Amino acid sequence: MLLSILKLLLILIFAGWVSLWVLKPTLFWTRKWKEAQEQTSASMFGYNGLAFVVYTFPLIAIAIIGFIYLEIKQKEPRNRQRRSGFTSFSGPLIVNKYIGVLSGAQILVSSLFIMLLVWTFYVRISQDLKKIIPLKSFKLSPWQYKLFRMATRCGLLAEACLALLLLPVLRGMSVFRLLGIQFEASVRYHIWLGTGMIFFSTLHGGGTFFIWGINHKIQDEMWKWQTKGRIYLAGEITLLTGLVIWITALPQIRRRWFQVFYYTHHLYIVFLVFFLFHGGDRHFYMVFPGVFLFALDKLLRVIQSTTETCILSARVFPCKAIELTLPKDPRLVYTPTSVVFLKIPSISKLQWHPFTVTSSSGIDKHTISIIIKSEGQWTSSLYKQIHVQQVSEVGQRECIPVALEGPYGPASLEYARYDSLLMVAGGIGVTPFLSILRELCSDLNQGRNGYPDRVQLIYTIKKSQDVCLLDPMLPQLLDIKRFHIKLEVFVTQENQTGTTLKEVLSGIPEARITNFSTVGTSYAAHGSERLVPIAAITMVSSIIFLLSLVFFNHFVIPPAKKLSEGKKPSSQIDLLLVCSFALAIIFTALMAIVIRWKRLKKDVQLFSDRQSKAVKQSSLEASRDLDEHKIHFGRRPNFQDIFSNFTRESGGSEIGVLICGPESMKKSVALACRRPLVSQKNDNGKRTHFSFHSLNFTL
Repeated sequence: MLLSILKLLLILIFAGWVSLWVLKPTLFWTRKWKEAQEQTSASMFGYNGLAFVVYTFPLIAIAIIGFIYLEIKQKEPRNRQRRSGFTSFSGPLIVNKYIGVLSGAQILVSSLFIMLLVWTFYVRISQDLKKIIPLKSFKLSPWQYKLFRMATRCGLLAEACLALLLLPVLRGMSVFRLLGIQFEASVRYHIWLGTGMIFFSTLHGGGTFFIWGINHKIQDEMWKWQTKGRIYLAGEITLLTGLVIWITALPQIRRRWFQVFYYTHHLYIVFLVFFLFHGGDRHFYMVFPGVFLFALDKLLRVIQSTTETCILSARVFPCKAIELTLPKDPRLVYTPTSVVFLKIPSISKLQWHPFTVTSSSGIDKHTISIIIKSEGQWTSSLYKQIHVQQVSEVGQRECIPVALEGPYGPASLEYARYDSLLMVAGGIGVTPFLSILRELCSDLNQGRNGYPDRVQLIYTIKKSQDVCLLDPMLPQLLDIKRFHIKLEVFVTQENQTGTTLKEVLSGIPEARITNFSTVGTSYAAHGSERLVPIAAITMVSSIIFLLSLVFFNHFVIPPAKKLSEGKKPSSQIDLLLVCSFALAIIFTALMAIVIRWKRLKKDVQLFSDRQSKAVKQSSLEASRDLDEHKIHFGRRPNFQDIFSNFTRESGGSEIGVLICGPESMKKSVALACRRPLVSQKNDNGKRTHFSFHSLNFTL
C-alpha cells in the first residue's frame, strides 16, 4: 500500500514538473508568474524562494521520495514477474550502425523531448516575431533581427539539455534507478544530452557573433562584463569550456588519451559557474536540480572514498588479466552487475576507473572481487606493479592501498523474472555474467525460488587462453545437472580441429595467486550510504539552501535595489546564489561526515587476512560435464541459429537475453531478437518471447 502511494506521488510530481516545462514558454505562464512574483515579493521568501520551490524543488522531491521508495522495495521478497506491455516495449526496435540499438521506450522518450524543444522554440520565436513591428524601434534589419532572436532562443534549448545533463551520471543518488536503468547504461543519455547542449550552444553563440560581425561590433560586445543583463564574456567562456569538454570526450580521444578526457571533464565547474553569470539566476533555477543533486552525490562519494583499504590478493591470468580481491564489510549487500570505482594512489592520486563486480555478496561475505584486463595505461601500470611483486622472493608482499567507491547496482534484478537466460559476452564483457552466475548459485544453495530452468552463456574471444577468465565459474560448469548451465565458446583468431574445451582448459597455465600484507589498514569497504539517510541529507540540504536564500534576500540585498533590477539578472544576485549553495554544501558535508562516522563506528569489522587460494584444475580431467560444453575455432557465433536452438530446447516461455560486448556484437544480438524466429514455439508447445537487455561494454 505504501509503495503504491509513493509511486502515485512520484507520478504526480513528475507530471507537474513536465507540465511546467511545457507551459513556461507561453504567455499564460508569463502572466501567472508575474502575478505570483508580485504576491510573494513582500513575503519572507521573496522571488528567490518562489523560483526555488517552483522550478527546482519538484525534481529534488522526486529524488527524496524515490530513495524512500527504492529502500522499501529492496526489502520485498523476490518474485518472478510475468512480462508486461512495457517490457515488450523495451525491446530493440531500431538497430543502426550510426545510432546503435534503440528500444521503443527510448524512441518514445527521445521523441517527446524533441517535441518539447520544438514547442519551446516555436512559441518563443512566434512571440518574438510579433515584436518586429514597427521596425524603427530596432537597429537591426528584419532578417538580422529574426536571425538574432533564433540564435538567442537556441540558448533556451541548450538550457533544457543542461537541465537533464547531470542526472544520468549520478551514482549513489541515481534517480534513473526508479526506471530500472543502471548507472553505466544511463551514461549514453548523458552523451546524447551533452551533444545536444553543445549543438544548440554553438548555434546560440555563433549566431550572436555573426550578427555582431556584420554590424562591426564584435570588439565592442564580446569583452563586456555587464553589471546587469546578459554577461557576454561569461557566455563566451561557457561556450569555449563546453566545447573543450565535448571534444576531449569524443571516443577517438577518450580511448587513446583517457587522462586528457578525465581532467578536462572537471572543467564542468567552470562551465556551470559562468553559465550562471551569463544566464542569471532566473535561468539557473531550471537547471539547478541536476547541479544540486550532482553536488550532493559527489560530496557523499568523496566522503565514502576517503578511507583506504588494501588489496587482499591478486590472481594473474595468462591473458594479462588480474582478479583483485578486496575486503568488505559482511553487512554490505549488492546486486549482480554492480560497478565499483577504484583508485590506486601509487598509480594516480586523482584517477578513478570503473569495473564490474564479479563476486556475489550472497557467497563472498567478507570480500569483493573485480577482474581488470591490462589494456590502457592505468591498467597496464597496475598489471606491472602486481607482476613485479609476484616475481619477488618475499613470501607476503607489501600492502597496496586502494580507495573504493560503490558498489552501484540496479535496484531490481532483471534476470530473476525469466524462465531461461541466454547470456552473450565478448572478451572482458563476461565479468557481469560471472556475478550473475554466482548469485544464481547462492540463490540455489539457499533454496530461493526463481532459479532459471536453463542458462546458456555464449562467449566470444580472440585467443583460446582468454577462456581462463571463466575460472571463477568452473564449479558451476562442472555440475550441469544441478546448475543447468551450458557454455558455448567461439575463438575467432585461432584455427584448431577436434580440440575440446577440456583440452583447452587443461593446456592453460594455472592463474598465479599473490597474497598481500594488510599491515597499515584494517578497514573494509562499507559501500555508499543507505537510501533513507541520503533522502534525509537531500531534504536538509535543500532546506538550508532555501533558508540561506531568504537570509540573503532580506539582509544583504536592499529592498530598493531588488525592485530596481526588474527582470535583469545581476552578478551580485548570482554570487549570493553561489554563497547559499556553498553554505548548504558545507552543512551537508558536516551532516554526512557525522552519519558516516557513526556508521563506521557501529558497523566496522576488522577483516582477517582472507587471501585467495589457488584454484586447482585437477578436477577437470575427472569431470565429464565439460564434454557437454562446446568450443568453436575460427568463426563467430551465428545468433540466428543459436536463438533457434535455444528456443526449441528451452522449457520456459520467457527468455531473458543479456549482452555485454562490443557494439557490433550488441547489434547482431538485437537483430536476432527482432526476427520472427524468436516467437516460435519450444519443445513444450509454448510460444517463447526474448527480452533484450544490454550491459555497457565500456563507460
